[in-house]
Amino acid sequence: MKLIAGLGNPEPKYMKTRHNVGFMVMDEILKQKGLKLAEKFKSYYTKDNDIIYCMPATYMNLSGHAIREIISFYKINIKDVLIIYDDISLDLGTLRFRENGTDGGHNGIKSIIKETGSLDFPRLKIGIGPQPKGIKSENFVLQNFNRDERETLLKMVQTASNAALDWITKDMRELQNKYNKKH
Repeated sequence: MKLIAGLGNPEPKYMKTRHNVGFMVMDEILKQKGLKLAEKFKSYYTKDNDIIYCMPATYMNLSGHAIREIISFYKINIKDVLIIYDDISLDLGTLRFRENGTDGGHNGIKSIIKETGSLDFPRLKIGIGPQPKGIKSENFVLQNFNRDERETLLKMVQTASNAALDWITKDMRELQNKYNKKH
């Protein structure tokens, strides 16, 4: 059993913001696979064979509550959980797979680490930067992408959804070699 979770904020006003790029990738995965979500485990959730797809409904800063509920219920090993989320330190169009790591200042990841007690879960970071000078990070991540960024965003979401689905069957080194770059 594996879990793929995209992070974001559930309200419509956040739908197109930088912080919701994890939700955007999950939407693309669900569209590709023809899956519909139900609400369960504090998430928008679906199961397809041995793969669970979710978008926590807890808001970004409490994402760990939803992730913990799912992995506890299904007894999923933390190394079989892929978290897809925005990374302000990566330029727009850049993807980065990591096997584990710290929260890097990301509150959703901080919540998952706190609730699971582990740093050892795979991640797919989606670049949303660079952050302009003079804008606080919490304000920047809640901005919508501008018109000039949308083409790159669409391509990145498509590539990231393919990357997340590849994660199901490929090893981390292969994924990093293929996807860890600007697209």
